[in-house]
Amino acid sequence: MNRPGRVRATLVVLAGSIALASCASADTSAVTGGAGASSDDIVITYNSPAEWGNYGEVLAAFTQSTGIQAPNDPKNSGQALAALQAEKSAPVADVAYAGIAFGQQLVEAGVLQAYEPAGSAEVPADLRDSDGNWTAVHTGTVAFIVNTDHLDGAPVPTSWADLLDPAYSGMVGYLDPTQAAVGYSAATAANIALGGDLHDWAPGLDYLAALKENGASTSAQTATAKVAQGEIPILIDTDFNGYKLRDEGADVEVVIPEEGSLQIPYIVGLVAGSPHADNGQALLDFYFSDEGQQLFAEGYMRPVVGDVPQEIAERTLPAEDYERAATIDYVEQGEVQQDFIQLYEEEVGF
Repeated sequence: MNRPGRVRATLVVLAGSIALASCASADTSAVTGGAGASSDDIVITYNSPAEWGNYGEVLAAFTQSTGIQAPNDPKNSGQALAALQAEKSAPVADVAYAGIAFGQQLVEAGVLQAYEPAGSAEVPADLRDSDGNWTAVHTGTVAFIVNTDHLDGAPVPTSWADLLDPAYSGMVGYLDPTQAAVGYSAATAANIALGGDLHDWAPGLDYLAALKENGASTSAQTATAKVAQGEIPILIDTDFNGYKLRDEGADVEVVIPEEGSLQIPYIVGLVAGSPHADNGQALLDFYFSDEGQQLFAEGYMRPVVGDVPQEIAERTLPAEDYERAATIDYVEQGEVQQDFIQLYEEEVGF
């Protein structure tokens, strides 16, 4: 299918306000303090689901260390951006977390302020905002999370091509790439692995359309619980969520597809006008402390400074599998995101 001029500079970066505004979560139940918490003893962080990686343990450890309540929040990256924009005149959140593709959109929207967390000085320059608005805190890799108990006798898929087999009809899911950073990263990974690039989405869109025809589903929120339950036997997500499910007793395998995959940096930043800025800064400092980085690593998130601890590396796929995971120009990935969203809605949609 010929799609000349798919990615046009004039469409670049609309700050997510059009496509994502309708996705904002109005649910504030997850951002209220615990019993007895005062307004000064809380930090609100957007996009920190307890089941995402090790975020539940990270925030609990921060509270234990500081006495500051740090509730988890169920938003995804797009919903966090939309909420921050809607609340810009009266901010609710103190800290934001998102996939790096949203970094420039957060900056363009003016919802972050400069802050360099203690311990983050060694983060590579290409994984931080030049003005200090955000810093990558860890990375993951796009992978298949496969519940081997619910494949109805089919083998564990090892490639993007495998997922189009009728044997996996109705079994595959991924997060909505118009809302969630990991969904957009999964779409990017498939596109690059199948011969596309950030200026040619044809291979990826053709693939996702075929995946839809084979019964694939999309979710707006983190869907790992559906993998454990067998509701989505094969989830295209991050490797670290798969390892966590395995450690929790689910019979799952993590697969980095044979054709290739993508590394995904995740970023954190201090919200502009943060109502509890000191607490927000303390939380960001904790993320980059030895304890914080160790806790993220225990959730199989790869640190951006230093190596994966040996005891963690021994419980993951071999290093050669990760050699198939590409790195890209993540700023450019963010710049072309709105173009991708428009094309995805027109040609795939759900």
